[in-house]
Amino acid sequence: MADSPTLSITLLGAGQEVGRSCCVLRYRGKTIVCDAGVHPAYSGMASLPFIDELDWSTVDAILITHFHLDHAAALTYIMEKTNFRDGKGKVYMTHPTKAVHKFMMQDFVRMSSSSSDALFTPLEMSMSLLILPCPGVSFTPYHAGHVLGACMYLIDIAGLKILYTGDYSREEDRHLVKAEVPPTRPDVLIVESTYGVQTLEGREEKELRFTSLVHSIIRRGGHVLLPTFALGRAQELLLILDEYWKKHPDLHNVPIYYASNLARKCMAVYQTYIHTMNANIRSRFAKRDNPFVFKHISNLPQPRGWERKIAEGPPCVVLASPGFLQTGPSRELLELWAPDPRNGLIITGYSIEGTLARDIMNEPEEILSLKGHTISRKLSVDYISFSAHVDYSQNSEFIEQVKAQHVVLVHGEATAMGRLRAAMAARFKDRDEDVKIHTPRNLEELELSFRGERVAKAIGTLASKPPQENDIISGLLVSKDYSYTLLDPRDLRDFAGLSTCIVTQRQRVALGVGWDLVRWHLEGMFGKVEDGFDKDGVRTLRVMGVVDLKHTAEHELTLEWDSSASNDMIADSTLTLITGIDTSPASVKYSKNESSYTRIQILAEFLENHFGEVELHMPDATGEDQHDHEQDEDANRDPALILRVDEADAHINLVTLVVTCTSETLRKRIETVLDMAVSTISSLTEAVQN
Repeated sequence: MADSPTLSITLLGAGQEVGRSCCVLRYRGKTIVCDAGVHPAYSGMASLPFIDELDWSTVDAILITHFHLDHAAALTYIMEKTNFRDGKGKVYMTHPTKAVHKFMMQDFVRMSSSSSDALFTPLEMSMSLLILPCPGVSFTPYHAGHVLGACMYLIDIAGLKILYTGDYSREEDRHLVKAEVPPTRPDVLIVESTYGVQTLEGREEKELRFTSLVHSIIRRGGHVLLPTFALGRAQELLLILDEYWKKHPDLHNVPIYYASNLARKCMAVYQTYIHTMNANIRSRFAKRDNPFVFKHISNLPQPRGWERKIAEGPPCVVLASPGFLQTGPSRELLELWAPDPRNGLIITGYSIEGTLARDIMNEPEEILSLKGHTISRKLSVDYISFSAHVDYSQNSEFIEQVKAQHVVLVHGEATAMGRLRAAMAARFKDRDEDVKIHTPRNLEELELSFRGERVAKAIGTLASKPPQENDIISGLLVSKDYSYTLLDPRDLRDFAGLSTCIVTQRQRVALGVGWDLVRWHLEGMFGKVEDGFDKDGVRTLRVMGVVDLKHTAEHELTLEWDSSASNDMIADSTLTLITGIDTSPASVKYSKNESSYTRIQILAEFLENHFGEVELHMPDATGEDQHDHEQDEDANRDPALILRVDEADAHINLVTLVVTCTSETLRKRIETVLDMAVSTISSLTEAVQN
């Protein structure tokens, strides 16, 4: 079984940009949405994906890869302010993502509630946190690295496999495992392209450079600002700093502050899901050494004016959110510390275009405060990427290992994405591999056609003996969730939870004629009819091996058969024949001469109506030829019909039905009529067998 369905991919966000990830997949009547984030560089409605371009009531499932705002923050708006609830769609995310997402959204609402263009209220946010399973679509989550609970989804719709990576990392860090390569080869790979063809330094090198830079800023009497998101890379930086402080006693009097109430709430989640982290964290936890109970890091109570108190105090290190420096504690600390050259700012993650974190990397002389006045920037600015995104070497290796027929690049700026596309196209060309690479823009529908092969698996009794070439396998085809199984009916209960039954039908008919007349009519219609007795001793006629006629009373017949499409048709024709016996002209002729009304006579009458008088020649009737022309001796031994038209004689052998005639034209006419006569008087059984 084969067809050519089309997969439609539409990006409502993250098409040639970084932010508001939202990918719509349509295939075979199913609609799957992967991620629903906001754009950190915008606010209000402008930050949302292009949600008006989709009828959300038709969505079957929304799959969230991880809890970062640019992948999950629009979920509440979609669930509460679109027609998503009018449909049957469900939302899926991993357990750690679900646990952290709640706190992330509470913080997001708190931060945006003071704005006039807030997307939703705290009440609406609390109403949308119901996560239910999705029927009809199969998908498997795999570790994606990046942050706690992050996953990539291998989606299977009617046999078509799509791997959506979300944000992923192929490098194991201090607490997370690296992204997995799924064991199944997908047809389509939708993969991030954040860093394009940029190659990042190794983990050990950047950790050394990071700790050395922090230490040098402390030595010169400055404050260190590390803008981070409350969850994700912040935990990695805390592990690095806590270990470095432990090895350097001279730093024990220098405080490290983690300025995030949200992080304090979510630290319990990290401690709960230790089992999802790497072997290093699990082994430490098994030894009762909880790595997330930090010895040299404290959470700020954050009373009013705490930023100024820290700015005026001794040197310290502060991790503050958000990572893009748009608003919040990280922005306030930057404005306070920017004029002092002793202070230092270290950007540790990927910065989206249009954010202050991206702009300040160009080291401008002045920055604009939230209140609108300019501030002199004299603090040092450094960039050390701890962003858990794949660089070019990791991404290209992963794409080649996955071996998808189509690769769709998302979550990358247009320039970086274009360079990655060109580099990968060159690599595939050198290896003589035909892989299509796509870089769709937002709202640009990408249609990919596939020749889908639907395979039915034989299981149970049918699979007990391996079939040989040209063997025919028959059974019941069971379809469930786009998979097909071929079963012996006896195995239905064991393998499919189903059962079979046989419906036996019985119908009683009043009988006003003799039993022999009934049999004669049945033989005329169906040919040979089995005559015998059933297990109760009732005389029974069996028609075509499936319908029994039982003489259950003197003036009553009972039809009995196992119901099926073909058996029901035979039973219907049998019933019609029996109920018409009383009025059939053939019954009158049979009653006059039961024994003489044979099929040969019927054939002779048929020919007589077309050609005139017909003579029946029987070999035992006379030892002499009845023909004027010479005939073969063997042919004379068989019964025959002889007829004369004008001056031409014709001989029809009733055994072989071969026509011999002195006139070729007459012979062809007789053969045509003879074929019509034979087909007319043949029984239904003979017609089916032929």
